[in-house]
Amino acid sequence: MNDISEINDKTWDIGKQRADIIRPLAENSNCSQKMIEEAANQLQLSSRYIYKLIRTYRESHNIMTSLIPQKPSGGKGKTRLSELQELLIKNVIEKFYLTLQKLSPARIVEEIHKQCFEQNITKPSEASLRRRLRDIPLTQLRKRGVDNDANQGIIGSFPPVEYPLSIVQIDHTPVDIILVDPIERLPIGRPYLTIAIDIYSRCVPGFVLSLEAPSATSVGLCLTHIAMDKKPWLAERNIEAYWPIHGKPDLIHVDNGPDFHSLALSRGCAQHGIKIEYRPPGKAHYGGIVERIIGTMMNLVHSIPGTTFSNIEERGDYPSDAKACLTLAELECWLTIAITKYYHLRLHTGIHQPPIKRYEAGLELMKKNGKELSCIHNAKAFLIDFLPISYRTLRLDGFRLDHIVYFSNALKPFIAEKDKYGKFLIRRDYRDLSRIYVYLPNEKIYLEISYRTISHPAISLFEHRLAVKRLKDLGKEQVHEAALFKAVDEIRSIVTQAKAKTRSVRRNRTRIEENKKAQPASKPSQNNTKTEENSTEAFTNIEVWD
Repeated sequence: MNDISEINDKTWDIGKQRADIIRPLAENSNCSQKMIEEAANQLQLSSRYIYKLIRTYRESHNIMTSLIPQKPSGGKGKTRLSELQELLIKNVIEKFYLTLQKLSPARIVEEIHKQCFEQNITKPSEASLRRRLRDIPLTQLRKRGVDNDANQGIIGSFPPVEYPLSIVQIDHTPVDIILVDPIERLPIGRPYLTIAIDIYSRCVPGFVLSLEAPSATSVGLCLTHIAMDKKPWLAERNIEAYWPIHGKPDLIHVDNGPDFHSLALSRGCAQHGIKIEYRPPGKAHYGGIVERIIGTMMNLVHSIPGTTFSNIEERGDYPSDAKACLTLAELECWLTIAITKYYHLRLHTGIHQPPIKRYEAGLELMKKNGKELSCIHNAKAFLIDFLPISYRTLRLDGFRLDHIVYFSNALKPFIAEKDKYGKFLIRRDYRDLSRIYVYLPNEKIYLEISYRTISHPAISLFEHRLAVKRLKDLGKEQVHEAALFKAVDEIRSIVTQAKAKTRSVRRNRTRIEENKKAQPASKPSQNNTKTEENSTEAFTNIEVWD
């Protein structure tokens, strides 16, 4: 099994189709023979194989790729189409379906079958063709004038949602407040908030606060925060609060920003059974519920010294910089308390009860109906599936990413036969570049590989870019690893020791300190210049979810 980003689209579609049908059966402890036969008919498989898929899906803790065929399908019940079939379908869809004439799916199926007959090509099933039409992205459906359809529902007034975490909306916003750095308490500017809201209960299941601009990693971190048990997270921040919400959402509703369209996010969500629904472009009211929670949080923020308010007129002559008093970490604690001890406990006019009470009632209803939230078993492995992807060739000295070399003894067998391998898929967390995660397709695991020279400090991608820029400014034609880390030390020294701080320098220092929280404590080294080989930790994107 390949990494989820490398599975071809046809095979991926098979897994998605199977998951949509198998998931309800796997969640049902008493599946009738009729339900099994209906699933077998939909998937064109035997009833016996449906039972096997249900068992496999349960044993994998609801991982979608457990349902993907391990070998190319063929013979009875095959679902993969030939190149000729694919080309014919594509041409018919472009010529007849993606037009303002808006021919019905039935007419498109009829035309494809007609052309298959004329060209002596085996005709695909009607179910496969209709599924293909349903999966056409909104960007292509605009050719049919979809944005002008009057019968499109307005999201923000959702139909009734049955259970907690069935639908979660996620969005980003700059926070209406000026922060200060943690050392000199001087202004550093506004942070960004990525926040989620559960449509059923109106509870906030997770958020991410950062000085980094919103990105696909921000969304992945927010999803991890939603899914994780909050007790250890609260304990790390010395916050005593009741925040019982954790589990994987069934569907996330997001806008059309590029951070929500990344391959890492789409494949990560599909891998863990999380569907994505995009807000139609230019229709902000489709995200009304998450917009309202953002408005609620910003109204509360406006009571904090240093607020910028929501606009210039409202701000007036208020000296936001002079009044600023909270650091990023303090604002994170403030938001946590505002969510858990105020917002969750007050009467919500939309659901006519406090959100946390609605959430608890939803859990009781799920328990009564024999359902339960889908939880993650390994938060780190879960996050890896949402991290950005790079591809690198293995060298004799390991992997080189952005002038940094990574090595482990675990790579030696692959180096010995490196000509057999192409480029390796690598993921990394921008908050901590001291380690990367290298995917081994045959073993179905990720190897956690550290710096080749472990005496180098853990740094963030932000610090790395500052160091590269500094070296370029000094006229270096090539960037060397030793020079890069020396530049990082110089940058940190400047940020720490300078007395007269500009806002950008203070902001940079705060970003550095916050990113360090995601980095493991560095191990003492007997020789700061010695090249050492670090230990390696393995993660799988399939089995280790146990």
